Amino acid sequence: MSVRRAAVGGGRDVAVLLTGVGKRYDIVSAFAQHAFVIAADPGPLAPAQYAADLRVAPPRIDDPDYVAFLEQLMAAHDVRAVVPLTDLDIEVLAASERLPAFVPPAEVCHATFDKFACHELLLSHGLPSPPTALPGSEPDAYPVMVKPRRGSGARSIHPAADREQAEFFVRYVDEPVMVQRLMDGPEFSIDILGDLDGRCLNAIPRTMLESRGGESIKGQVIADAELVELGRAVVEALGVRGPCTVQAFRDREIGLAITDVNCRFGGAFPAPMYAARPGRTYPELIVRMARGGTVEPHVGDFAAGQTFSRYYWQLELDEDLSPTGRDIVPGGPRAPR
Repeated sequence: MSVRRAAVGGGRDVAVLLTGVGKRYDIVSAFAQHAFVIAADPGPLAPAQYAADLRVAPPRIDDPDYVAFLEQLMAAHDVRAVVPLTDLDIEVLAASERLPAFVPPAEVCHATFDKFACHELLLSHGLPSPPTALPGSEPDAYPVMVKPRRGSGARSIHPAADREQAEFFVRYVDEPVMVQRLMDGPEFSIDILGDLDGRCLNAIPRTMLESRGGESIKGQVIADAELVELGRAVVEALGVRGPCTVQAFRDREIGLAITDVNCRFGGAFPAPMYAARPGRTYPELIVRMARGGTVEPHVGDFAAGQTFSRYYWQLELDEDLSPTGRDIVPGGPRAPR
């Protein structure tokens, strides 16, 4: 276990455990403004762990001791909130009765991790989802997208213009897939937060100006009442607790339809941070709920028009994998001009 401790001050009297932090330095840093943050990641070079007050290397998620390890951390540090930053352990956390995990019910976590099951779940609640079929069933129309049922990061997604191409990609992709209508229209994401009773606190839509590897790197927060209402409806239909990102297209023929539901923070985490009113960023609200406070819904109350454009930076580590504090530019990245 690799550990770094820092003094707690500035009202950071609550411990929050973030799992699978990876490279999400932005999310860990944002939580560290309001809570004592424990970062759990098995990767010794995961950069986001160095923004936390305490960093730990847990067992693998599929290890039987994974949850027990987190429960020990919870007991040792009085953790009041556990927030996963990847899809991989959401269902595991939801199944634990002891961990104060900000995740939906286990059955919702299970369904949203399987894109076809998610499609059926959405339809069962009267929520819009594009026409979708499994291999062996004829799609209602072409073109389509052949995509893994449990894919992430835009991996192995292939457009197909007709049946011949679709059948080729079904054989080519070496994992279970589904076939979904290729949406003809703009794509959006909605960054949502639900409270512990599954009420929607806010829903902040944004455009998808550019994505790489399935992660949005450029976008703009927009005031779109239909998207806000769609986000609210997803949270309250599924009982979402904690952060959630809904991806949707506005198709020229079928209108608005949801293509993905991720029960975690999205790649474009900066967008709702910039757009939230003072005191209402999602990390602040999660910490407030972790303290036992009540947060009233304020759906649609955000500032629209901000555009974000993400970039990369890095850390230098010494022989013991401890940060040196040095940077390639004295004082860190150059301030915007």
